[in-house]
Amino acid sequence: MTDDPAASFTRARAAAGVLFFDDNDRIMLVDPSYKDYRDIPGGYVEHGETPRQAAAREVTEELGISPPIGRLLAADWAPNDTEGDKILFLFDGGSLTPDHLNAIRLDPNELVDYHFHDITQIHDLTIPRLARRLIHAHAARHDGTTRYLEHGEQP
Repeated sequence: MTDDPAASFTRARAAAGVLFFDDNDRIMLVDPSYKDYRDIPGGYVEHGETPRQAAAREVTEELGISPPIGRLLAADWAPNDTEGDKILFLFDGGSLTPDHLNAIRLDPNELVDYHFHDITQIHDLTIPRLARRLIHAHAARHDGTTRYLEHGEQP
């Protein structure tokens, strides 16, 4: 036990991502060059940035486009054994217009490809904790709610 009461508080890292859809309600997954699984556009929140600002910045950096970022779909408390305490924010990017799709320019240092996938196949396409989070965020988009999650599940 330390004399500093703040030492017992978490110092969670925050990350933000965006769910983009096509006209068939399929979700965009990206293929990062530095991960061995599919993910969504996004990344860590930098000092002085809000989660929404981080999401918009990451989309611009990774995809080369700046579409409007919509409402919060899910917040997930998702500690990781190797990365520590984390809170993850997922925002609605809506359906990308043909202009946005044609303007996508992947940052080769971050992404090698992207595709749209049916939400029913998501567990076959990415890691379980992300798949759970995406299923809840997709449902929240359709029912007009925001989901609070812990490890990708509603408590």
